[in-house]
Amino acid sequence: GSTPTMLKEVGTGGTISGVGRYFKEKAPHVKIVGVDPIGSVYADYFKYGTLPEPHVYDVEGIGEDFLPSTMDFSVVDDVIQVSDEESFTMARRISREEGIFVGGSSGSAMAGALKFLEKNPNLERVVVIFPDSGYRYLSKFYSNSWLKSKGYIID
Repeated sequence: GSTPTMLKEVGTGGTISGVGRYFKEKAPHVKIVGVDPIGSVYADYFKYGTLPEPHVYDVEGIGEDFLPSTMDFSVVDDVIQVSDEESFTMARRISREEGIFVGGSSGSAMAGALKFLEKNPNLERVVVIFPDSGYRYLSKFYSNSWLKSKGYIID
């Protein structure tokens, strides 16, 4: 078989660090992968050990422009970056195709999972955590006029 993998978007780092510590203790073969919006500092810090200049992104509730003390990179095996457009498109797709009304963080997590699976096609088991609901985003990325006003392509 292949290595089980858990993917979660990274906000303050508390959930991914806690879940990561648990798995590193109980099932160290499980890979923990964070998903980070383009513009946040986590991916560059994880990969290069440097803090890049953060820039604004539209997906809410994930990523950071600093390193909070709640983030433990020692339990993270990889970090995948996704764009706002990938996050919003995926959240809308999950809602439309699966009937699960998710928010942008969840869209990011799933978009990151698909990118990770493209790089690791032999994985048999992947868990993706959906941390938010779409309810708070009805006037944002679930609104075609909001998407147009931000310059996003409507799906």
